[in-house]
Amino acid sequence: MALLEVKNIKTYFYLDGEALPAVDDVSFSLEEDQTIAMIGESGSGKSVLVLSIMKLIDQPGKIIHGEVLYEGGVKTDLLTLKERAMQKIRGNEIAMIYQDPMSTLNPLIPVGKQIEEALIIHKKGKKKEVKEKAMSLMKDVGIPDAEKRYKDLPGMFSGGMRQRIMIAMAIACNPKILIADEPTTALDVTIQAEILELLKKLQEEHKMSIILNTHDLGVVKDMAHEVCVMYCGKIMEKASKDTLFQNPLNPYTKGLIECMPGQGAPKEKLHAIEGYVPHPSDFPKGCRFSTRCPYAVEKCHKTLPDLVEIEPNHFVRCFLVEEGIPLIKHPSTNIL
Repeated sequence: MALLEVKNIKTYFYLDGEALPAVDDVSFSLEEDQTIAMIGESGSGKSVLVLSIMKLIDQPGKIIHGEVLYEGGVKTDLLTLKERAMQKIRGNEIAMIYQDPMSTLNPLIPVGKQIEEALIIHKKGKKKEVKEKAMSLMKDVGIPDAEKRYKDLPGMFSGGMRQRIMIAMAIACNPKILIADEPTTALDVTIQAEILELLKKLQEEHKMSIILNTHDLGVVKDMAHEVCVMYCGKIMEKASKDTLFQNPLNPYTKGLIECMPGQGAPKEKLHAIEGYVPHPSDFPKGCRFSTRCPYAVEKCHKTLPDLVEIEPNHFVRCFLVEEGIPLIKHPSTNIL
């Protein structure tokens, strides 16, 4: 039984009389002790999706349709909960690591006090117990001299250490689900690897399920069990990690994989997907990727394809794949 089921969720932003679809009819499920990765370029809707799950969409945004079914003892649609009931779940049963620690951490409050906050809100112990737990969490996430650094302000830590503090805050109440929204953004490669190893270690110890937002396919290869490829608010392909990397079917997925270093011949120029992710006010009428897709035909520009199960647990949104039309190798690509 799935721990979390997201069903047909739609989140729109209403600006200048227009309804802009940031997340448009997205569905997926998360099993216990599983990591599912949401991948795609910036602007694909990944962050809005996880904020929708947490019911943290502010005006002019609005969740207009869908269900978020959480199996926390009793199956509950999170989107129907009042704010007070949702506050009991946020940080306690479902926690989130945000992209930028410096914009999330309060620069004027010692980090130890900020880690304590979730424990106090959710009544996880008395004052002395909470302080000891906060220092223990700092040690768990690899912050040395936790007893001394407990009173330090966020600005006294490096970027990697601030991210570790964010992780300590997120796991303070032993959540069942951890949402990590670009957890290694702006970190160098060595620190990034340390953070990923830390997340895997904590997942094993706490038996957490993880929703991982990223545009880094190397992170996906290292962390994920299942993968959803998002573009312009839509899921373009959904499969297990192994299936996705061994047999990518959607042209957008192929393009993302081709952009990874080491995919072509030695010294070959790194591939790039031409063009940019369009603004929600300018999404194409047909397939959202049609304006950038080297394989697009007339039908792709006029009609939006459905997400179709091509093989067991492998879903693809593409007319050419659905109709069994082989994608001839494009001159600028090296996967097909």
